[in-house]
Amino acid sequence: MELKKSQIANRKPQINGGFTLFELIVTLSVLAILVMGTIPMAQNAVKRQRELRLRESLRMMRNAIDEFKRDTVGACPQGAVTTTNPTVPGGGGGNIPADPRSRVVIDDCKIFETENIDRYPPTLNILVEGVRVKARGLNIQQKGVFDDTNATEINEQKEIIKVYLREIPVDPMTGKNDTWQFRSSYQTADATSWDDVNVFDVRSSSDEEALNGEKYSDW
Repeated sequence: MELKKSQIANRKPQINGGFTLFELIVTLSVLAILVMGTIPMAQNAVKRQRELRLRESLRMMRNAIDEFKRDTVGACPQGAVTTTNPTVPGGGGGNIPADPRSRVVIDDCKIFETENIDRYPPTLNILVEGVRVKARGLNIQQKGVFDDTNATEINEQKEIIKVYLREIPVDPMTGKNDTWQFRSSYQTADATSWDDVNVFDVRSSSDEEALNGEKYSDW
């Protein structure tokens, strides 16, 4: 039976507006692969940022330790002011010149224990608390030959406190600032505990491995 033209004109083409189950499975699989591939990249990016912060914190603390050490040259009766050779008559030694980067000398020898002959900072906290220092050289405050300041005022020393660290940084690997491991100048690099003599080096206490395969505690 033939359809009338009006019936044929009223018929609308059927449009399939959905996805088949197979298409959905393929789409979800592709999305899952993309997500699983980006997660490690994001994790590595976060870890790399933490490693950069750790390196910066170690560099900052080690620079502060070295600066403190430079300011101790000539600071105390004991320690590294002169070196002598006992096999040479008269000692055969001479004054050790101060590092030109050091413009002050530590003026408080009570902070050093007798065991700390090398005069490294006794603790990390003292770099934040600061120590009393004085300018190097004689009459360092004199402005010129014809300055009208009298000798008493020139040689009078005001108490100056020098701070070497603004604060103890947080270890990005542990999330704390009191978990740093220390090593004194009388300990080897593989020492497992600190002898409390001085702070020669500082490192992270984390046993995790870095992206390059090294341990953070070896940095």
